[in-house]
Amino acid sequence: MSETGNHRICDRFRGFLPVVIDVETGGFIAATDAILEVAASIVRMDEDGALRVHRTLDFHVKPFEGANIEQSALDFTGIDPYHPFREAIGEEEAFGELFRAIRKEIREQNCSRAILVGHNAHFDAGFINAAVERCAIKRNPFHPFSFFDTATLSGLAFGQTVLAKACNEAGIAFDNSEAHSAAYDAERTAELFCEIVNRWKESGGWIPDFS
Repeated sequence: MSETGNHRICDRFRGFLPVVIDVETGGFIAATDAILEVAASIVRMDEDGALRVHRTLDFHVKPFEGANIEQSALDFTGIDPYHPFREAIGEEEAFGELFRAIRKEIREQNCSRAILVGHNAHFDAGFINAAVERCAIKRNPFHPFSFFDTATLSGLAFGQTVLAKACNEAGIAFDNSEAHSAAYDAERTAELFCEIVNRWKESGGWIPDFS
């Protein structure tokens, strides 16, 4: 077990392992629009019971056959889906590797399953679930409909719902020129999630009974 002392992440979230997800897509409709990038930031609990970002996995993803890609989405993200040096892989391979790493972390942290954390999490969850269905993936590590939304949490904690503004209020550096890559946004979202959870703990909020 990677955690030290009596502090275990499995005790903090009722057996769930929070995993921060960000997807960059070719539009807003999960059933028809391409996933172009996906990233997952793994968080762990340190010996003092504080959450920290452990590592981030990210993949450039090939659009699935027949996928819709809106030019306005590409203009927004700056992604060229067909760039020769993009090193993209298919959805089935990308999510297979991602889910294997998440399931391994679930086992190591004695959790029962993962729970998706995202900024406007319903968007990311919709695309993840659509890819799972397209690829007929039978071992999805995530809870099927519950998630933590940092847009909502940061609205409560900092009065901001935009990721860049919430990070600024939380004292987390945010570079707008790096934004809209899945890896960058997942890591900033993970830092924001950890900051909110840790501040709640420090302010006397709910703490697990480790006795």
